[in-house]
Amino acid sequence: MLDLFSGMEMWPAVMLALALFFVLAYEFINGFHDTANAVATVIYTKAMPAHLAVIGSGIFNFLGVILGGLGVAYAIVHLLPVDLLLNVGVGHGLYMVYALLAAAIIWNLGTWYFGIPASSSHTLIGSIMGVGIANALMNNQYWLSGINVKKAIDIMLSLLISPTIGLLMAGLMLLALKKWRPVSRMHMTPDERKTLDGKKHPPFWTRTTLIASAMGMSFAHGSNDGQKGIGLLMLVLIGLAPAKYALDMDSSAYQIERTVDAASHMGEFYLKNRERLNGSLDLKYNPEHPLPALFKCESATTLPAIATLTSTLQNVNSYEQISGEQRRVVRRILLCLDDTAKKASKLDILSKQEKSDLDKLRKDLNVTTEYAPQWVIVAVALALGLGTMVGWKRIVLTVGEKIGNKGMTYAQGNAAQITAATAIGLASWTGMPVSTTHILSSAVAGTMVANKSGLQGGTVKNIAIAWVLTLPVTMLLSGGLFWMASVFLA
Repeated sequence: MLDLFSGMEMWPAVMLALALFFVLAYEFINGFHDTANAVATVIYTKAMPAHLAVIGSGIFNFLGVILGGLGVAYAIVHLLPVDLLLNVGVGHGLYMVYALLAAAIIWNLGTWYFGIPASSSHTLIGSIMGVGIANALMNNQYWLSGINVKKAIDIMLSLLISPTIGLLMAGLMLLALKKWRPVSRMHMTPDERKTLDGKKHPPFWTRTTLIASAMGMSFAHGSNDGQKGIGLLMLVLIGLAPAKYALDMDSSAYQIERTVDAASHMGEFYLKNRERLNGSLDLKYNPEHPLPALFKCESATTLPAIATLTSTLQNVNSYEQISGEQRRVVRRILLCLDDTAKKASKLDILSKQEKSDLDKLRKDLNVTTEYAPQWVIVAVALALGLGTMVGWKRIVLTVGEKIGNKGMTYAQGNAAQITAATAIGLASWTGMPVSTTHILSSAVAGTMVANKSGLQGGTVKNIAIAWVLTLPVTMLLSGGLFWMASVFLA
């Protein structure tokens, strides 16, 4: 990170610093919304003092981000249209980054101010889809061509299904606890226990489980939501400092060799199946075909691109051996090859084994492009933790007292947290972005229903309205900002 701005002119350095600030500000505000949910129940039930809870949550968020991998990070990034990813350092690409971040920050701040547990994940996805659709419309293209439709459907389904699962599983877990220990003090609220025996803390084992599940949820949150910030930060770095970040400069000779071998095997596959594929993908071999100046991916350039890639990386053991511009070209070629392979792997004319082989080659192809430096991961983790420490109070009050007609019992807190931590952890493991806010809020609601505590119509209504409005509002906001920047600043 120390040499991030070295060799840069003043204006690009200012643009880079501003973009990094926006990304970290988004993650900081994410802490208001989502990480606060991880400590809401443990603070409300008096299992931990607030200052210890947020410090512990910050530490486990940090560990979750570091150990969570990058599957979710690049799932979010690849929602963007490929041509914007290819040219992110050029005009429209920069406006896209600023527009989607500004839209996400505005909506997150607004909903936090009113104490509504709106989803930062939902907000970010809506913002990304907004700039993608706006980009397509501005280029006279079909509006859905501006987003990765299949990826968007998968993500939206996960956002829709995960809260439902959270509600049902948390409710069932609470019913199981009530059947197992029907007269236990774990079924009291903090106020009820204080009135009964003057103690404000939950029973020992209940308290232990609440603390453990809260830290587990913090870890799961870091492994999912933290990755979204990592993906955005890498998008900024690749666009504004491509010489240093277009490719993983720490890649080993073996990793570079894997990349070249994957490209070569793809070329052999296309040549072998050229006649079959030409009906669906225009893979006419023309070694004289020039690569497009702005790298708008065309399947007709696939074979020449593979030839260019293999010749550029021939006998290269480190990316330090090629120039900054060559690294940028190599990254663009790799993205285009991956895009073509992704399209080819969906064709019905290919067998299941052939599709599987292409998917494996895609993983090898991306081994040096889908990465993140350690300082990026640490910066995002710190931003999340600091956000939790500053803005947790509003969300804790909403989760603890304003979802149900009665305060939350210790058992309800346990059931909700264990369910949420498990669901978010599984989503991170499978590389799917989910909403911490939606899962926990629905889990708490599920325990309220199971406990026959009833639900507060006003709060549930506000959460539901925020859920319904988040996607269209952020899409319109980010798309509108992107359009204005492209028209008035171009």
